[in-house]
Amino acid sequence: MRHRVYGKKLGRNKNERTALFKSLVQELLLHGTITTSQAKAKALKGQVDKIITLAKSKNSKRLLSAYFAKDLQDRLVKEILPKLGSRTSGYTSMIRMGVQVGDNTTVVKMSLIGAEQLKPIEKVTSNKIQVTNKKETKEVKKTSEKKAVVTKKAPSRKPTVRNKVVNKK
Repeated sequence: MRHRVYGKKLGRNKNERTALFKSLVQELLLHGTITTSQAKAKALKGQVDKIITLAKSKNSKRLLSAYFAKDLQDRLVKEILPKLGSRTSGYTSMIRMGVQVGDNTTVVKMSLIGAEQLKPIEKVTSNKIQVTNKKETKEVKKTSEKKAVVTKKAPSRKPTVRNKVVNKK
C-alpha cells in the first residue's frame, strides 16, 4: 500500500534524484523554459514553488545560497520575482509537446509564468576552447579591454552507411 508516501522515485536513488532536481531547477531559472518528461516536470513543480516562495521571504539570500550560485540568486530575486507579481503559487506552466520516439514518453515544455522575455545568462568559464555543439566550437580570447569570440566550424563526420541484406524467396 502507498498510504502517505510522497514523491516519485523516477528509477533513481536519493542522491541521483537530488542532483537531477537541482540541475533541472537551475536550468529552468537560467533559461526560463526546459523540455523534459511529464513525470519529471510534475515531480519538479512542487520544488520550484517552494524555492520561489522561499525567495520571496526576507532572509532569502542566506537560505538560497545553499541551492544556487550568486548569479542565479540575483536573477531569481531581481528578474523573476517582479514578473510573478502577487502570485502565491502556480509559478510554472506545462505544455505537452508530444511523445518521444524511443520509449513513448510524454514530453512537456515547462516554463516559468511571466518569464517569456528572460534571456539566458551568458558566462565564460575559462579562456580555453568551449564546445557548444558537436559541429561548432568557440574559442574565447581576451583582449586588452573586451572579450572577442571567434567561431570556427568543426570538421563534419561522414555518416556511416550499413548495408541491408534482403532475403529473396
